[in-house]
Parts: sequence; structure tokens; C-alpha cells
Amino acid sequence: MRGVRWVALLFALPLVAAAAELRDLRLWDGPESTRIVFDLGDAVSHKVFTLPSPDRVVIDIDGLDARSVDRVNAVMGKGAVRRVRGGPRPSGIRVVLDVAQPVVARSFSLTPTEEYGHRLVVDVQEPRPAAPPAQPSAAVMVPPSTSRLQDKPIVIAVDAGHGGEDPGARGSSGLLEKDVALSLARKLARSINAQPGMRAVLTRDGDYYVGLRERVNIARKHQADLFVSVHCNAFTQRSMRGTSVYVLSNRGASSEHARWLAQKENAADLVGGVDLHDKDHELAAVLIDLSQSATLEASLDVGGRILRSMGKVNVLQKADVQQAGFAVLKAPDIPSVLVETAFISNAHEEKLLADDAHQDKFVSTMLDGIKGYFHSYRPKLQVVEAETRLQKVSNETGRDVAQAQGVSQ
Repeated sequence: MRGVRWVALLFALPLVAAAAELRDLRLWDGPESTRIVFDLGDAVSHKVFTLPSPDRVVIDIDGLDARSVDRVNAVMGKGAVRRVRGGPRPSGIRVVLDVAQPVVARSFSLTPTEEYGHRLVVDVQEPRPAAPPAQPSAAVMVPPSTSRLQDKPIVIAVDAGHGGEDPGARGSSGLLEKDVALSLARKLARSINAQPGMRAVLTRDGDYYVGLRERVNIARKHQADLFVSVHCNAFTQRSMRGTSVYVLSNRGASSEHARWLAQKENAADLVGGVDLHDKDHELAAVLIDLSQSATLEASLDVGGRILRSMGKVNVLQKADVQQAGFAVLKAPDIPSVLVETAFISNAHEEKLLADDAHQDKFVSTMLDGIKGYFHSYRPKLQVVEAETRLQKVSNETGRDVAQAQGVSQ
């Protein structure tokens, strides 16, 4: 009898190692890429590659239940992906993404979080165009090195937290932080654009996810003078309420709550920074330290103004600006603040966040703090004014002119 039991057990063992389940398949269309997210019941191994004629992205997922093919074939294409189709393989399934032109595909796996289980993420985007070839030198008219300073148009990067498959915090009524953040960010951007000499740049303008490093890169690409990230707060204690403003802390978070919040925000992506590959280690460290010191001082100034102004329309969680290690605040050359407008986990404040009129109040007071800061610290722009003279200039770099003018590149 004992031998029979062992034989039965051996036959039963393969049933224990069941294939992973595909719980959901979601597509998110963003301006830079189309993101495909596989929600999985367990961790899997995978391989992603592209094929031409016709152009397509192939995703081989090992260890996935063959019944997942039906769920894959029920998904509609979106963005760069015209069609999604799947089929079984001996070790799992194959998913094919039909695209209209050659694309670049990258993938990564995510471990379970509070909101989701195991995930496989595939980003599909068009290849970046190659840089145009250098033009031959030409004779151009170049002004001598006389200049003056004038007011620079103010550029403010407005960042709507979370987005796409990252919903952020959720209120008891089902209100999502990502939706509130986008609504507030759009309103703030419109209000900024209505001000003379001010322009807003949104890091996202739809329900899609933007990596934390990319949010900083967008601000730097547009030479932003200020970075404002808009969020809703949340905590396990439903009675917790109030508005708060955070700036970067190099020494870590200023409280246990701030540490928890910083860890939660940073889990969405890697920490961003500035490319200093052409600098030696010591010089890069000095440059970043000098830049961050001045930037942090400016961040504390504008953060304090925003916090005091927002105190007119909501209670403050704390009277002072808080400091934490949020990844989106780590641009060393752009004053950056993260505004936790209110607690979405608090029933009263969730109603405020959902109310269009109260959103306008939040935006108005944020704008007042921003305007107060730039009234005191208006950025300047160097303008060259002089008679022209003929010089031979390399169109590739302009270094000949710079050296002749005594201007460093």
C-alpha cells in the first residue's frame, strides 16, 4: 500500500506546479510610447524581440497558462499597437503586437505592490530620428560680445502625479489620485498660461504613466525655472488630514510618515539625475553639491510661499515645508516642490478633492505662492546687442565665434 501511495504522489506533483494565470492585459497610449501591462498570478520568464515585413513585436512568455490566449485575443490595439494576438507554445504562450512601422521595444518585470501582483511591462515606441549631418562652414554675420540682461519668460513644469497603470492612492468613494492630480495640473497649467510672461509645461496630459526620471527630463528639456508636482496624500488613519508641501532632503525624510510616503512614490521608477558622464567623480560631486544647495534654498522659499497660501483654503498638516527623498524633486538645477493638496483617504477632504470649485481654490492659492516667488526672483536672460561683422563660423558647433567673443561653450 505504501508503494501505491508514493506512485500516486509522484503523479500528483506536476499538478502542484501549475502554470501562471494572466489576470489582465492592459494597453496605455502615451505621447512617447505605448505601454502593454500583463497582470500575472505569478512571476514568469519572458523574451521580447521585433520582426520586420510586416513589422511586429513578439513577446514569448514562459510558464503562462495556455488558456490566457483567449484573453490576449480579446484585447483591442491602441496607440502604436494596431492589433494584439496570441497563440500557445510548448512552454507558455506567444503574444504578437502588430505595428505600422519599425519600433523599439523594451520590457521589465515588477514585483507585487499594494495595488497589483506580478506584472510584465512592455514599452513600444518609434525609434528616435538620427541627428542631421553637420553642415560645412559658411560665412555669416556675427555680433561682437556686448550684451545686456532682460526678464526671461518664466517656464513652470507642472507634474500630475501617477497616471496610467499607476493609480496612486484611492479614496473610499473610489476617487483615484491620478485623476485628481491630472485635473489639478491642467487647471494650474491654464492659470499659469494666463499670466503675462509665464508658460506651463505639463509632464503628462492624459491617463498614461510617465517615469519619474522622464518627468525631470521633460522639465530640464524645456529649461523650466520651477517644477511643481501635484499629488493627493493618503494614510492608514482616516482621520489624518491637511495640506503639505515637500522639498528634497539629502539626509533622508524628516519624519516616519515622510519616509513611508517617499518610498511609496519612488517604487514606481528609478531615481533620476543629471548626466555627468564627461566629468570626473570629484568635479561632478562638487558641481552637484553647489547646484543642489542653491536649488534647495530656492525650493524651500517657493515651497513656503505655496504652503502659506494654501493654508487659506485648507488646514495644514504641518506648518512648515517637509523634506523627503522624492525622485521627482532630484533635479539639481531646478527648484522643485511636491504639493500634497489634501488627504484622499479622509472622507471630508476626498469630497473637497472631487469638487470642481474647491479644486479651483487649491489651484488659485498654488498660483499665488508661485507668483510671489517669481516676483522676488525673476529669472534673467542675456541678450546680445551690437553691430554685425562678417566671420567664418562652423555651423556644427559655433566654437569659432565663441572663442572669438571670449564666450565659453
